[in-house]
Amino acid sequence: MKIYTKSGDKGKTSLFDNSRVAKDSLRVESYGTIDELNSSLGFAKNFVEAQEVYNILRSVQRQLFNLAGELATPDWESFPEKITAADIEFLEKKIDYYLAQMNKKEKSMFIIPGSSKASGALHQARTICRRAERRITTLAGEADISQDLQKYINRLSDLIYSLARFLEAELDYVESKKK
Repeated sequence: MKIYTKSGDKGKTSLFDNSRVAKDSLRVESYGTIDELNSSLGFAKNFVEAQEVYNILRSVQRQLFNLAGELATPDWESFPEKITAADIEFLEKKIDYYLAQMNKKEKSMFIIPGSSKASGALHQARTICRRAERRITTLAGEADISQDLQKYINRLSDLIYSLARFLEAELDYVESKKK
């Protein structure tokens, strides 16, 4: 099986509907950043010891394939596996749960990313997620993008932050705020 087609050698790529666009288009940049985020979460999983957190990350990675596909489809409503309100609700419930696991004092403390390998990798993924959100926001200014997709990516960075904070608190890596 060959993975190269040579059809992209001149700076164009195919979208889900087989239309061709420049590889540096906002749409390609948006779903490319989602691909980068997915890889980053895959890397972070290698350091996560909490099985439930690992399972959440794996679930999110699967959703990111759908999200990237939706972004790669100019007529996003025709994409079969769209991000839904239920997907957003899943993230919100996990955010609320993991932040509730930390006491009020821990939530107000300053966190320097990288207190552990797992939290450091998750904070790196969070920054990639924020960049993806910025790319998608720019794309949404030029093209029709699902509101649910935009909400999902915003909540996802919050979830990644919550999971990183949870792992830091769980391992007693929370740093106190300097005066």
